[in-house]
Order: sequence, then C-alpha cells, then structure tokens
Amino acid sequence: MNFDELFSAFKQIKVAVIGDVMLDSYFFGKVERISPEAPVPIVSVKRKEERIGGAGNVALNTVALGAETYILSIVGNDEDGKNLTNLYASQNINTQYILSSEKRITTNKMRIIGGNQQMMRLDTETTKDIDLDEEILLLNQLENCIENHQPNLVVFEDYNKGILTESFIEKAIQRCKKNKIITAVDPKRKNFFAYNGVDIFKPNLKEVKEGLNIEFDEINTDTLSDIHLQLQQKLKHSISLITLSEKGVFFQEENQSTIIPTHIRSIADVSGAGDTVIAVASLVFATTNNMLLAAEMANIAGGLVCEEVGTVAINQQKLLKECKALLNNKNLIKSVS
Repeated sequence: MNFDELFSAFKQIKVAVIGDVMLDSYFFGKVERISPEAPVPIVSVKRKEERIGGAGNVALNTVALGAETYILSIVGNDEDGKNLTNLYASQNINTQYILSSEKRITTNKMRIIGGNQQMMRLDTETTKDIDLDEEILLLNQLENCIENHQPNLVVFEDYNKGILTESFIEKAIQRCKKNKIITAVDPKRKNFFAYNGVDIFKPNLKEVKEGLNIEFDEINTDTLSDIHLQLQQKLKHSISLITLSEKGVFFQEENQSTIIPTHIRSIADVSGAGDTVIAVASLVFATTNNMLLAAEMANIAGGLVCEEVGTVAINQQKLLKECKALLNNKNLIKSVS
C-alpha cells in the first residue's frame, strides 16, 4: 500500500460529525470617516461572505479528503440556520440529520472588517444546554444515521454551546461502542471529562493543563505520558492525541508514545488547525488502525492549513504531496483494516 492508495481508501469511510455548528459571517468594507453619533469608525460595507464554522469545519476537512460525511446538530428555526444548512449541502456534507428548533438561535459570529483590520465581532447564539426533548431527538438522529449508513467514525466537536450535554455524550458513546464505531473528540473545558470510553481524546496543551489543574514548563515524552495516564484514569479512553502548538503533537496508544515535531513553515493563521488535526487523525486511524501514521499526517495537515489566512479545510493534493515528501521513507503504511 502507498499514499495514493491510502487517499483513495478514504472514499470508503463514512464519518458522522456531532456538535456545535455555527455560521461565520464577514462584512468587508472601507473606513473613511468617524460617526457623528459616537466616536466610532463607520465601515462602508462592500462585500459579505458566509462560511461554515464550528463543528462544520471538521466535516469540511473529512469531505475534502473524500470521506462521506454527515453532520448532526441542532440549529435555530431562523434564516441563519437555513443559510448554514445550504452551505453544508453546497459542500457535499449530508444535512438530513440536522434538527431545527424554535427554542434556540443559530450561532452566528459576525466579523466587521475595515480595510485589513477586524473592527468588531458580533455574536448571536444560545449557549444553554439542549433540553431533554431535544437530546432525545438528537440521539434518535444518531441512531437513524447508524442504522441507515453504518458510519465507521463519529467525531464529537465541542464548543461549549450546549449541543453536547453530559447525558447525550454518555448515551452516544454507548451507541457507538455497541455498533463498533470508532469515536474521537475535540473537547472543551465544560465537558472535558464527560467523554468516558472514547477512542481518541484530542485536547490541546492549554486544555490539558486546565482540565487536570496542573502546571509544567518542560514538554517531554515522560511528562506527557504521565498526563496520558492521568487522563486515562478518568476517561478510560484508548488514545491521547495532544496538540502542542509550535512544538507539534504528542500521542500515546498503550505503550507507544512519541512527540512529533512540527515541520518548518510560514505561519499565517492558526485558526481551525485543531479541527483539521482531529479530522485527519481520526479519518486516517479509521482507515488504517495505525495511530502513528494518523498522528504524523495530522501534524502535517495542521501545519498546512496554518499557511492560509482564515479557517480553511485541508487541500487533499497538497497533503498527499507533503506526505509523500516527508513520510515515504518512514515506512509507516502497513495495511488498511
């Protein structure tokens, strides 16, 4: 097997992404004067863009690599919810398991850009937990997705906006285990230790320190292996994948652990890099059952998207080219499970 065959194999994988979805709106314009009403600049808007944000960015990455992808979430019964759903459909992300609720509004992060500078951000959102009725409906959507499509992988993408509650997380992971579906999570602090029994747990270093309430300066394999064990005592998970910012990524699976350093790049924007890492790592692992390969490829992918301005999905051809250039001599590809 080679990298061309691996990338082709992604087309056989089905991915369900569950979590907090959001719309990213951008208003681009020019600042030419100050308002007479208050000492604030007036932005004359010339162009507006709407983009997929939040959990949808993980779905954008898996779709970009060829995987059949489903998004499961709850949006408001509003114009933003309709626009977001249409954006998913335009990117070939299956939207049949998105619920619309009168009890919530769709998260929309509106950025006002004057020239090349962000002047202001306006957020409309509901951050309270979904209620029991909505939780049951969303769990039913997951069960329908499993029954109808048999996904190989479920990714939980948590932004603390209320879609992923503790009880939903517990029941969803149980459903996945029962159906032998690989699970991965990019956690946030609120539900940090709710993902009991998940396969791949991917926090960043800051989240780990906050979650375990620890401080340390030196980053090495021994320290991070100890952190893996501390996390495992609470979560009973299989694999830790910890992003280390400019120092790369660390992973541990059973007794195999290593820090994979970053490759030197010209960094333009780190937005969305974590979404790309969890998407690529979990997809590669679901395809190959090889976590070392998954971590290596996710590390490369995270660096590649940081070369672009704004949140972007991974470019399949760029990633394939980089993997061939940087990993071919490591003999990491052994088999596809």
